[in-house]
Amino acid sequence: MSLSSTDHSPGEDAAASPVEIRAGVPLLEPPGWAVAQRSLFDLLDHGWRRFARDFTGPDGRLKYTGRLTTRDGVDDFYEVFFNWPQLYLLGGADDLLAASEKHWEGVTRHLAELDMLRDEYERGYDWFHQGESLLLLYFLCMADPERWSERALRFAELFVDPAHGNYDPTHRIITRPHNGSDRDRQGLSDGDVYPWQQKEADTYGYPLEWLPEAAQGPFPLDADPRLGEQMRERMGVGDTAVNLAAAGLVLNAWVVSGEQRYRDWIVEYVGAWRERTEANGGLIPDNVGPDGVVGSLLEGRWYGAHYGWSWPHGWHSLGHAACVAALAAAVATGEEDYLSMVGTSLDALISRGKVMPFTEADSSLKSKWAVELASDVDRPTLHLPFRRNDSGWFDYNPVTLAVPIALWHHTASEADRTRLEKLRAADGLDWSTVRSFRAKEESGHEKAWFAFLAGDDPDYPERILAAAQAQVRHRLRRIDRYRDLEVEEADIHVWQQCNPVATEALVQLTWGGPQVIYGGGLQQARLRYHDAQARRAGLPQDVAALVTSIDPEATTVELVNLSPEDERTVIVQAGALAEHTITSVRYTTCTDDGWIGDMYDYGHTEPVVGEAEATCDGAYLTVCLPASTRIRMTLRLELRTRTPSYRSPFGTPAAAANAETSKDSA
Repeated sequence: MSLSSTDHSPGEDAAASPVEIRAGVPLLEPPGWAVAQRSLFDLLDHGWRRFARDFTGPDGRLKYTGRLTTRDGVDDFYEVFFNWPQLYLLGGADDLLAASEKHWEGVTRHLAELDMLRDEYERGYDWFHQGESLLLLYFLCMADPERWSERALRFAELFVDPAHGNYDPTHRIITRPHNGSDRDRQGLSDGDVYPWQQKEADTYGYPLEWLPEAAQGPFPLDADPRLGEQMRERMGVGDTAVNLAAAGLVLNAWVVSGEQRYRDWIVEYVGAWRERTEANGGLIPDNVGPDGVVGSLLEGRWYGAHYGWSWPHGWHSLGHAACVAALAAAVATGEEDYLSMVGTSLDALISRGKVMPFTEADSSLKSKWAVELASDVDRPTLHLPFRRNDSGWFDYNPVTLAVPIALWHHTASEADRTRLEKLRAADGLDWSTVRSFRAKEESGHEKAWFAFLAGDDPDYPERILAAAQAQVRHRLRRIDRYRDLEVEEADIHVWQQCNPVATEALVQLTWGGPQVIYGGGLQQARLRYHDAQARRAGLPQDVAALVTSIDPEATTVELVNLSPEDERTVIVQAGALAEHTITSVRYTTCTDDGWIGDMYDYGHTEPVVGEAEATCDGAYLTVCLPASTRIRMTLRLELRTRTPSYRSPFGTPAAAANAETSKDSA
């Protein structure tokens, strides 16, 4: 559905919907998932405070006294905190938003001192890493758009305005793989050769392997002209598909501002890549020369670009970037056809899949899968090729669901669901398996979540919450071990490995959405929540939520108020960006308190639970939850009928509302 002039404007829902329903079903035996969910919130609150105390300084920066000697590293400072404001939006502590803002400011100040930023933005690096860095900013914008809108627009202008040197509107390309705020930063490194590490070379191999050996060779890595001058000339200019993640930055600016020029840029840039994909038989190419021609720097090859199909990660980076861009275009325009360039590329990989044990695969991501597969490494399972070079497809990895789940969540189409069901049928693994691990992306449990939504695994909520608890407690022990470490440049990933904030389970269970695409996507969700009394985003204290269906015709959620004394009021929002419309709600009721029994009864009877229905026509629904009550709601949604926005149902920016609440309390 295309957005049109009849769509609701960003300010139309400035106040919560007048539709209000009241829970009446008594909470006698709290469900295990609800107790576990609130326990996880408490543990996460403890965790982020411990991390901040032990690893950050007074201004919020990480405790690091060294230098950064290459272009790499900016992402490793920001992504430590990427899901902290996300936790606030889920219902984390009131002061977590301020803490997250403090850490962004401190890290930014620190990186500027290290000469890694210009005007608060990355001087110039690839979008595999820029996308990771910016997730923190996107969640801050979502939580408090008024405070962060200036930066959101200023950063997007680096790519939308050709004057900054990053974008060529004539050829519809981003002009180089390393791009950002410093237009003088060219090529792929500051020296004559790429800054190789032997471990990297052993793991991923080398780009441009089709080039002949230099006449005086062979050369060592740090002096090989094929990997210096040739990389600079063939891979250091022109566009690369991983740059598509920049569409996430521009979409964020459009959601904040509603300005047409940001939408127009997304349409122009992503549209160009869609055309190139169609011309390449449905497989997205990974390179475009400065002349706007695919393969012009690689002797006609549609593969071989920096962070492209051949090196280093293939689909693991390229697919995520393409999905970020396709979703950005679909969200901004309402036209789902933009997703086709991702779907056809994914289907091309699936058609080349092989069933084998992981131990027989040539995967370059062995450390990732060793933890995620555990005892299943020897079990035959479906593997897809992640990379392509002159020899054909290679680097086979087990099926990852971040991209196909994101497509299905957005479209809710039968075709995208069928793709997932076919992948499950072809897989040799039990998709209901839940293991406790925390990948860098803070995701990886999509298979078990899909099985739960399919109705095959009713125990999933408690098991994924238990796994999340294990992740957090493991990270707390890591903090104990490394808090006094004098961090060397080679070890700056230690902070990510110690981040005790784990949000994947909460995103799935409460929002009914997948974890954000780590390459720089914006959050997807069927539902979000706001605390009506505190006038802030997130579930109120004592309230737990469980989404059991994300079918638009029957999006089902249960809310539980565990407080034995206090009423809570939740504003349910349709969509991560209030982009959906709630047309009706069917909900459970209990109007007869006869279950309590008479004065001298020693027990109670089962409450008589009925149903009621209300008609709605808005992005919000207010739900009053008296003490010790629960309610199950089935909402009928019309998807993407409203202009996506970070607007608040209170008509007041989050930070101001929190300040007013604190003032009133004082």
